[in-house]
Amino acid sequence: MASQGTLSFSSVEDALREPCTDGRQVRLQTRAPNGPKGMFGTFVHILKQDGFLGLYSGLSASLLRQLTYSTTRFGVYEELKEVFTTSVTSPSFPTLIAMASTSGFLGGVAGNPADVLNVRMQHDAALPAADRRNYKNAIDGLIRMTREEGWRSLFRGVWPNSVRAVLMTASQLASYDGFKRVLLTNTGMDDNLTTHFTASFLAGFVATTVCSPVDVIKTRIMSAKESEGLAKLLVRIYKLEGVSWMFRGWVPSFIRLGPHTVVTFIFLEQHKKMYRHLKGFED
Repeated sequence: MASQGTLSFSSVEDALREPCTDGRQVRLQTRAPNGPKGMFGTFVHILKQDGFLGLYSGLSASLLRQLTYSTTRFGVYEELKEVFTTSVTSPSFPTLIAMASTSGFLGGVAGNPADVLNVRMQHDAALPAADRRNYKNAIDGLIRMTREEGWRSLFRGVWPNSVRAVLMTASQLASYDGFKRVLLTNTGMDDNLTTHFTASFLAGFVATTVCSPVDVIKTRIMSAKESEGLAKLLVRIYKLEGVSWMFRGWVPSFIRLGPHTVVTFIFLEQHKKMYRHLKGFED
């Protein structure tokens, strides 16, 4: 229950910031061989081509994504932790990974329609004018996708997206709890802001690295005009790009996910502390 306000804050904060960094990440992951290379080059290219507002393409889809994906995975994870935590025992690290994986899978499925829209709206400006979808907003996009491509289009890429959500939630939420536990047990650090910052920063680094290959695959599938099998896609991008495709867009991804992870967990810890104080619970 203490996490509900955190989920709302995190979702809105993430949605306002994500389109800027997500747009660069999507452009990097889907760029043509002669397209701009690197995060800064992509940033300048978007500004020149689409102006400042181009950095926030897909804001409505990003809001919808956070309201579905993030709220589901954080909410389920916190509820599962409460169920399996007693006054004398806490869930083991493997148990935390299992709970986070379950939460991430459910969040990935719930947020997939908005995720498809998010990728498409951010990728739209990079396409020739004749190939653009020109969704007005997230609601218009959902209606048009269902009408023009059928309801199954809302779940295009749901499996790589769900795998990515499982990896993201396990490497972000479970690793945060794991790093925090190690810091408190082995370094003599107290349960304070410094510990929360350190654990969340490390969790953000781990999550970005673990999820990068799946993130690239998810983006390629969702932005594609035609459906392509996963095996065929992997063979094609390996032939064209070698193993470097696995970490394309890593920097903008970390710039997005690192601060988000730090802010989310610091706010979560402070929110829990305030909630326990107001309810008269012991720390």
